[in-house]
Amino acid sequence: MVRLHVKRCNESQFLLEAAGSTRLADLVRLVARIYNGRLKVQRLCSEMEELAEHGVFLPYNMQGLTDEQIEELKLKDEWAEKCVPSGGSVFKKDEIGRRNGHAPNEKMQQVIKKTIEEAKALVSRKQVQANVCVNMEMVKDALDQLRGAVMIVYPMGLPPHDPVRMEIEDKEDLSGTHAGLEVIPESEAQLWWAGKELKETKLLSDYVGKNEKTTIIVKIQKKGQGAPGREPLISHEEQKQMMLYYYKKQEELKKLEEDDDDSYLNAEWADSHALKRQFHGVKDIKWGPR
Repeated sequence: MVRLHVKRCNESQFLLEAAGSTRLADLVRLVARIYNGRLKVQRLCSEMEELAEHGVFLPYNMQGLTDEQIEELKLKDEWAEKCVPSGGSVFKKDEIGRRNGHAPNEKMQQVIKKTIEEAKALVSRKQVQANVCVNMEMVKDALDQLRGAVMIVYPMGLPPHDPVRMEIEDKEDLSGTHAGLEVIPESEAQLWWAGKELKETKLLSDYVGKNEKTTIIVKIQKKGQGAPGREPLISHEEQKQMMLYYYKKQEELKKLEEDDDDSYLNAEWADSHALKRQFHGVKDIKWGPR
């Protein structure tokens, strides 16, 4: 199996294994599906953290309003009584004004937070460092774990306008958001390797040869964005280490120069003829007008 180290720009995303006989049209769609699936897990985790802290999403016409404004406009959250967390709630006001403040109790919060940690670990970029390949089953497993945690804590469900429910039901609207710009639709995805676009009409082996034990770095791009930028010769971390090394060298050289300083030879105590001049009474004689 050929191992693909998938990157977006210069940032590692995940490792993926594919047979050399794989059609690149299928491979591109698979890479895009995993890439977008990881983004979905990250978005869902982010919203579930807010859910655990401040309860369910307020209706859009109540968001950002003060309690006085809500009372004055006679607005009511019809979902507040329907969507009560299991075991009751504790009030923790959302200062941003997006959620109703009726958070799950401590035990249920831990259920959500622990599940978030496990789901993040499954699709984390750290899997690259651990040399673990990610596949679509792992992404689905992470999403299933998150969905299960929500069902445990909110057995009555969430409001249809809550971002957590929208993500779970694949009804999220990312238009006009930064998260939407990160997503690469499968039909618009491209893979690049060694400065060349991998043509979808070919096989993976047409580019990497018959060696199934090779590893290549591929970059995923949107069609029309052109070739991705080249990899830097040294990483940011290596650059920091080099700068630190040369800074230490400079400091060491400065200390050596100070140790070799012979300016002390001009000091009075270093004058080998000072005692003789003192006996002759010619000490501190200065020539020239005063």
